[in-house]
Amino acid sequence: MSSTVAVFDWDGVVIDSSIAHERAWQSLAKEENLPLVPNHFKLGFGKLNEVIIPNILGWSKDPQEIRRLSEKKEAHYRAIARTGHIRLLPGVKELTNALKSLGIPCVIGTSTHKANLALSFEIFGLADHFQGAVSSEDVTQGKPNPEVFLKACAIGGGDPKKSFVFEDSFSGIQAGLAGGFTTIALATTHTREILIAQNAHHIVNDLSEVNPQWILQGKIF
Repeated sequence: MSSTVAVFDWDGVVIDSSIAHERAWQSLAKEENLPLVPNHFKLGFGKLNEVIIPNILGWSKDPQEIRRLSEKKEAHYRAIARTGHIRLLPGVKELTNALKSLGIPCVIGTSTHKANLALSFEIFGLADHFQGAVSSEDVTQGKPNPEVFLKACAIGGGDPKKSFVFEDSFSGIQAGLAGGFTTIALATTHTREILIAQNAHHIVNDLSEVNPQWILQGKIF
């Protein structure tokens, strides 16, 4: 088993899905006649629907209603995504192929739903690029709690202190650091200037700037 694992967040790291997710929230709010608070999308970025719906949108505190709204939102997302409103971000296949050739497992740790991952795997042909995935259904604590990354690292047989997390959201960067991972922030959602305050170990524009040797050697040169 490898002690080093590369753990990837999904939205904003592997794919750009922000338009589809934002439109999904808008469609759901209109369908359910529910209000959207200002800046809700940025406030909820990287967080579980189970946090967004009660705590950011204030739509419901009832677990069954939260689940119903969450499932409807994700159904809207997948319908919108199928119309072409998601794209693969630069460097994903190249980096994961390089790490695979070096014997370093690549695992997904995300707040998105399994059905959303399956859709992207289908659209972009990513099934062979990742050893496994931990998604929203697999955790009880959302980011910034590191549960999702710790479980993802365990799939690859990794030691968090020797492993890497790739993230774009504030809550995800905090989760990576809290879990003891070397945390690399991607400036796909926020600017480098804003990300500096998050104290990630390194900042890159996207995965195309990641040197596989960083992960192989366990440090950023």
